[in-house]
Amino acid sequence: MKELLYTVAAGLVADPASISITQDEPDAEGVIVLHLHVAAEDMGRVIGKQGRIAKAIRTIMRAGAARENLKIAVEID
Repeated sequence: MKELLYTVAAGLVADPASISITQDEPDAEGVIVLHLHVAAEDMGRVIGKQGRIAKAIRTIMRAGAARENLKIAVEID
């Protein structure tokens, strides 16, 4: 799932080398939290106007996780 998130984020940012993704252990409900870190100047590109791009990223990740019977949450830091 990290690879999918990296691929989506790399297409949005100006500096793909600054992308880092960390993964938390599943919580009691089985939800895995992925933390996406990008450069400060790319933060607006990843979030988008009124959070539309961030919402789309989360939707893509949930759809990909559903194919593997996982529960994923994405936080953009």
